[in-house]
Amino acid sequence: MKLGIFSHCVIDTIVLGNSSYEQMGGGACYGAYTAKNLKFDVVLHTKFGNDFPSNEYLSSKKIIFEKALSEKPTTKFTIKISGSNKELYLTDKCDPLEYSDVPADGIIISPVFDEVSFSMFEKIKKDSKFIFLDPQGFLRRINSEKKIYLENTKIDLSNVKAIKVNPNELFNLSESNGIEGMKNLQKRGIENVLLTNKREIMLLVKDKIYSIDLPNLDLFDTTGLGDIFCSSFCCTMLKEKDFFWALSFAGGAVQAAIESKEIGLKKVPSKGAIETNAAYFYNLIKFKQV
Repeated sequence: MKLGIFSHCVIDTIVLGNSSYEQMGGGACYGAYTAKNLKFDVVLHTKFGNDFPSNEYLSSKKIIFEKALSEKPTTKFTIKISGSNKELYLTDKCDPLEYSDVPADGIIISPVFDEVSFSMFEKIKKDSKFIFLDPQGFLRRINSEKKIYLENTKIDLSNVKAIKVNPNELFNLSESNGIEGMKNLQKRGIENVLLTNKREIMLLVKDKIYSIDLPNLDLFDTTGLGDIFCSSFCCTMLKEKDFFWALSFAGGAVQAAIESKEIGLKKVPSKGAIETNAAYFYNLIKFKQV
């Protein structure tokens, strides 16, 4: 099966305590690596500069990309991490993405900052029967210090099958919190509404909330966990067409990534690690009618 991903490749400077690490990342890399580990073909719609080692990080993994090289530098973030909290600063921004129609079983739209226009978003939504949206890049703005913050943004969510948000993103999309906010997104046409709040993961489908709780693990580098989650959920939905398993795989992938205690893309888990954790979570899913 084939997965399309629209997102910038980025170079992250990850600050943990007194140490800093430069890592390749972004929804493009974390999502593609996860999908490849789950045996999907991946087509990346992305942009990066000459400072991004694409042969090492993309070509060697047999990830397909075309017309990705830009004369501008790769998008860069400085990410200051303390437990589950992160501060993001934008330090470079590459060219916007160019639209191209590549047939795929499913598509993840996961902008990091301003690389997908709303007109392009409308075109992409017509290209696949399964569109998964991580809206963070549509909501992000920068202040005078280039620190990232979120702003209330109106987005046409028609033809989106699944969405993943955290509480802050949910409020800026729906002007509501918790289950009320999730219902708001559902009323706008989304069948699978995912809310991740640190250890708690909730999924709204029809009139039920399904939830799992991640173990209380020590957190190290949390960069990319959301992208690993999205890719695992999307791939499992495409393959199994079962949201129960998709939730289990997504939670299992995040747990495996955290347990690795690795930095950057090294934390992307293997198929075996994801499956082991997914089987565990499958039997622990709680649900309630709402």
